[in-house]
Amino acid sequence: MKYRGLTTAAALMLFAGAAHAQTSVTLFGLIDTSVVYSSNARIIATKPAAGGGTQWQLFSGSIYTSRWGLRGSEDLGGGLKAVFWLENGFSATNGAFKNGGDLFGRQAWVGLSSNQYGTLTLGRQYDFLVTYLAPLSATGSGFGGNIAEHPYDNDNLNNDMRLNNSVKFSSASFDGVKVGAMYAFSNQAGEVSNNNAYSAGVSYSIGPVNLAAAYLQINRNPNLQNPGGADSTDDGNALTLGGLQRMYGLGAQYMFGQSSVGMVWTHTSTDSVSSLWLGGSTGIGGLPGARNGAGNSIKFDNFEINGRYFLRSDLSLGASYTYTTASFESSKGNAHPHWNQVMAQADYLLSKRTDLYIESVYQRVSGGNDISAFDAGIYTLTPSTNNQQVVVAVGLKHRF
Repeated sequence: MKYRGLTTAAALMLFAGAAHAQTSVTLFGLIDTSVVYSSNARIIATKPAAGGGTQWQLFSGSIYTSRWGLRGSEDLGGGLKAVFWLENGFSATNGAFKNGGDLFGRQAWVGLSSNQYGTLTLGRQYDFLVTYLAPLSATGSGFGGNIAEHPYDNDNLNNDMRLNNSVKFSSASFDGVKVGAMYAFSNQAGEVSNNNAYSAGVSYSIGPVNLAAAYLQINRNPNLQNPGGADSTDDGNALTLGGLQRMYGLGAQYMFGQSSVGMVWTHTSTDSVSSLWLGGSTGIGGLPGARNGAGNSIKFDNFEINGRYFLRSDLSLGASYTYTTASFESSKGNAHPHWNQVMAQADYLLSKRTDLYIESVYQRVSGGNDISAFDAGIYTLTPSTNNQQVVVAVGLKHRF
């Protein structure tokens, strides 16, 4: 009886502690799988001269990357909570990890959240182009997702890059205004500025209008790589290889009911650039005359307009048009490519958690100066053998 009483008392104490702390842990996830058609796809992804043809494939993540994760919070009292987020990306077609095999390669952070002031988090997390600006775009967290990304995801609105070793503060909303700032450490002895980064952003919401602006800078030494720094280069996380990289942009969105129209402009630049992110199937695409990175640079400007209209509460039509212009300079010549890209989508909700979609993207590139890295290419799908490509995805998404 003595042991039974001790056991009962311990159980009651644990229950009381749990009730007082109000701790919660949630398992969440999303699976997105589709049948995808691509035109002019290279037979060998890294060798355009090998020829190409039509490609049909079962593909994971045409709109949103398949993922699962754990998130949680503990009420510390006085409006303060401890929070955490662990998120894994994977392929739904073969079960393989994304993000170079990292277990929680999408996000991994812990922090404190205040109802009055905002949230402070530490770990691997997104910059403020992703947090504030991307929701106003069709790509990334927008309705068009992955295959609607801007070329090479050069502005990170499609969330392909995260910052390691980062400290991030996002304020609470003050009359519709939110501000944020973050710093990511290089974690390298004696090289504080070799692959460190910082980002800042502001958003404003009033009625149906949403506005946002954000900035990101990554400092790197192109002649001394630091793979474990803020922008990891050993797990496919980096969008470019090279030196100093800057990204910034503005966006606006108007909501009417569930429907919306939006506009986004972004500018990016990379000094001493040696290669570009061309997605999982092709890895990093090298640029001619940029092997050592010295004296080379690339700049992008992206202009996007997008809209989504709900015909019914369970059926929507969406579209976006993006014009991207770039300037590439190298010791073996220059190029001034520009991209015209159109995306169209229809989405039907079978339930609040499951939907069917069809999405198509047409991309055309001009001014690439016969540089294969500037051939048409959409997300991580096999790039085109020439300056045009059409992609059509028919798929199913399920959230849990």
